[in-house]
Amino acid sequence: MYCKPTGVSRRTLLAGAATLPVAVTATAARAECHDDMSAVPVTRKFRLGAFNLTTLLDASFPRDEAKGIFGGNVSDEEFARVSEENFIPADKAQFYFTPTLVDTGAQKILFDTGLGKGGIGTALARAGHSAADIDLVVITHMHPDHIGGLMSDGAPVFPNATYMTAAREYDFWSRMAPGNRVGDLVAKNVTPLAERMTFLDDGATVAPGITAMAAFGHTPGHMAFHLESGNERLVLTADPANHYVWSFAHPDWEVKFDMDKAAATASRRKVLGMLAAERVPMIGYHMPFPAAGFVETRGDGFRFVPVSYQLMG
Repeated sequence: MYCKPTGVSRRTLLAGAATLPVAVTATAARAECHDDMSAVPVTRKFRLGAFNLTTLLDASFPRDEAKGIFGGNVSDEEFARVSEENFIPADKAQFYFTPTLVDTGAQKILFDTGLGKGGIGTALARAGHSAADIDLVVITHMHPDHIGGLMSDGAPVFPNATYMTAAREYDFWSRMAPGNRVGDLVAKNVTPLAERMTFLDDGATVAPGITAMAAFGHTPGHMAFHLESGNERLVLTADPANHYVWSFAHPDWEVKFDMDKAAATASRRKVLGMLAAERVPMIGYHMPFPAAGFVETRGDGFRFVPVSYQLMG
């Protein structure tokens, strides 16, 4: 599923802008959602030294009650004010789910697999690849939107791949008693692949130029990944910051999906602070597609700066 802007004309917006508050004007342009992604860009290619990177849009859809997801410890008024200042509605968030393919020249490495609704296969095909081309699948953490695309009808979606994930992450979820939603999906989609899986600790090497970085809190073993090739760097952040405004501008705001709120806040500040200080680009799983950008410090928080042509090869 994807969403596109509703048909609001330039004349209507200009006329309305003179009399309507920003929040009302933004409401007029909210997304209209469709199931057909055939006309939507779902891939974007980047160069990083000798690496070829492709972001793959698995799905995108809106969710209501944004404050309950991204502002659990702030007032409704504060959340509304920050939203209005950034030209987004306070009651709705657009979600993006973006695995990343890294072609090192020696291996095709896929980071995360999407929701399991087929979007990853469509995006791979648009990028000129198939599931059979993938040599290695790396799972940043085991929330369903990252492991949903691992299996289909009891068979591996990526038949020729080996797998990597954090030891701490797998140990936590694989020991869940039946009846836990995530634990049950791990048992179904991950455990059958365990014999083909390498388990990582902080600082482990995935492949030459790709290193695991602990970013615990969102889940117990959540990992980001540092890429370096030809003196160029990029971090696949995964989920320490899940919204490009609320989680960046106010990294202390609690996120519903963060299992350990304090640890997640610390990881969010650590990762975003490093990216801002060292001017390293990032690809974030839930950032607006194509999911890549930069981070700058702003006040006590940060700002996400979407990529334009900086990573074009």
